[in-house]
Amino acid sequence: QVQLVESGGGLVQAGGFLRISCVASGNMFSINAMGWFRQAPGKQRELVALVTNSGDTNYADAVKGRFAISRDHAKNTVFLQMVSLKPEDTAVYYCAGRRWVQDSYYWGQGTQVTVSS
Repeated sequence: QVQLVESGGGLVQAGGFLRISCVASGNMFSINAMGWFRQAPGKQRELVALVTNSGDTNYADAVKGRFAISRDHAKNTVFLQMVSLKPEDTAVYYCAGRRWVQDSYYWGQGTQVTVSS
């Protein structure tokens, strides 16, 4: 089992920046990547960014060039730096740990990011 706890969400104006963090604990050998998903009201949860244990990253097209994911292995922490935020980035952001088994995920409780226009 892996437990994930997010922090750092909040309200920001369009064009602003925000950094959210996620601390993982538990059996870290059970995951091969950490990342962020988001879910806006009335929409499906979608991948935002992912970083594998070897450091490879993957971003949704909508955030490329604006968001950056990073990981501190020593502290079991993953960060999402967001700049040039847009109102359409408003969502609950979920930290995720991708499991080796069945390509499923552990999930955090989510943190709200709201971008005002």
